[in-house]
Amino acid sequence: MTARVLVVEHQKNAGLGQLAPRLRANGLELVTVGPDTGESVPGSLDGFDALIVLGGAMGPTEDERAPWLPATRSLITEAIDSETPMLGICLGAQLLATAAGGHVRTMPAGPEVGLCKVEFAESASADPVFGGIASSSLPVVQWHWLEADTLPLNTEVLASSDACANQAFRVGSKAWGVQFHPEALGPTASDWVDEDPDSLDELGLDPRQIIAAVTDAEPRLGAAWLPIADRFAAVVTQAS
Repeated sequence: MTARVLVVEHQKNAGLGQLAPRLRANGLELVTVGPDTGESVPGSLDGFDALIVLGGAMGPTEDERAPWLPATRSLITEAIDSETPMLGICLGAQLLATAAGGHVRTMPAGPEVGLCKVEFAESASADPVFGGIASSSLPVVQWHWLEADTLPLNTEVLASSDACANQAFRVGSKAWGVQFHPEALGPTASDWVDEDPDSLDELGLDPRQIIAAVTDAEPRLGAAWLPIADRFAAVVTQAS
């Protein structure tokens, strides 16, 4: 039986990117819901074998701005309690931390934007999804002004960066959060630049340089993060 994955997409320009075809190639069926899809966030994970929660411009508790967030946090809690595999990306990681009892704040060191590096800890070697890249420094796209500064109980930190201590973490046995964007390539960076050029100008960042750096790094971004899609798919398939 094909494993079904519920994907919560908060905005049209923040989809699954390069991870989507790789997850499908591993035999997963992706069912995408959210405000721009015409499908509402469901009240439970019934009928689904995994949950992926994507990024977005809102914060994890901005319920008035994004009224589907309470339902999303409820799904995350259900996934943790039922040990249903879950992956949260950027906002999704912040929602995971919040739903499980952690705390999210504005980054005191300022945002991470564009092509950056994350460092995976040696202790990540036993992790089912990220174990293959333990002790590695890898390129990745970043685009966040917030961070999870206090993680829930029963959480293992897997990766960090100079600006953000909790770049990747696992809550319990099967709920992963990544503050970075393993799905993002050049076209996504271009979309995000177009969405908020004023913020980049305030930071003194050149949009053209951001897009060029991400585009040039696409082969390395694929090599780094597509195997993570394979590993997450294996966890989902084994659990379903």
